[in-house]
Amino acid sequence: MSKLSVYVIAYNDEPNMRACLESVAWADELIVVDSYSTDATEKISREFTEKVFQHEFHGFGRLRNEAVAHAGHDWVFSLDTDERATPELREELYRVINSAEAADAYFVPRKNYFLGRWIRHCGWYPDYRQPQLFRKHRLRYRDELVHESFDVDGSIGYLKAPALQYPFRDVDHYLAKMDRYSDLMAKRMVDQGKPFHPHQLVTHPLFTFVKMYLMRAGYRDGMPGLILSGLYAYYTFIKYAKLWELMKPLTPPLSPEGRGRR
Repeated sequence: MSKLSVYVIAYNDEPNMRACLESVAWADELIVVDSYSTDATEKISREFTEKVFQHEFHGFGRLRNEAVAHAGHDWVFSLDTDERATPELREELYRVINSAEAADAYFVPRKNYFLGRWIRHCGWYPDYRQPQLFRKHRLRYRDELVHESFDVDGSIGYLKAPALQYPFRDVDHYLAKMDRYSDLMAKRMVDQGKPFHPHQLVTHPLFTFVKMYLMRAGYRDGMPGLILSGLYAYYTFIKYAKLWELMKPLTPPLSPEGRGRR
C-alpha cells in the first residue's frame, strides 16, 4: 500500500488554514511550509501536524521545491491554502498511487468559487495549473518568482475528481492579492529580460478580457463572469504598468533652484 505526503505552502492565510488542513487530515504525512506568518497560520497548522517548517520566501518555485524536499514518501500531493480536497479526490489519489500503471505526475481539475457561484467558464474550469500529484523525484519546479512552471521526468496524466478552490473572498480580496502577484510577475519579467512596449498597456488587457468573457464564454457565468473578466484585464494592465516602472530610467527630480533655468 503506497503512502502519500501532502504539502501546503502558506503565508498569513489564517481564514483558510483550518478548512484546508481538515480536508487533508487523512494524509499519511502532512507538511506545512510557512514563510514566517504574523497571524495564526502557524498555530493552526500545528493543530494538524508537527511537520511545520519555516522558510523565507524567495519565489514560489523555490518554496515548492523546499516543501517537496521535506516529503518522506515517494508520492507527493500539493494543496494550496485556498483549496480543499474532496472525499472523491482522496479516493482517486490512493487508487492512482497504488496502480501498477500510474503515470509519474497528474494534473488535478480545480473547481473555483467566486462571488457566490461556481465558475464554469472564463478558463476557470477545469483550470489545470500544474501537476499536483507526482512522484517526488520525477518533478521539479523551476526557480521562478510566481506562476512557476515545472519539469517532469516521465509521463503525465489527468485526474477526474476536482479540488475545490476559493481563491478570492470578494473583490477587495482579489485586489489585495493581485497587487502582490503583479509585483512578483513584473519582477519575473524583468529577470527574464522581457521588453516593455507601450501597446502592452492596451492590447494585453483588452485581449485578456475578450479571451475570458467571449472566447472562453465568461458571459455564461453571469455577473461574476463579467466582473472576473474585468478584474483579470485590470491585473494585466497593472502588471505591465509595473514592468514599465521597473524598467524606466531613473531620473532625479529637478531641485527647486534648478527649475526654470536655461
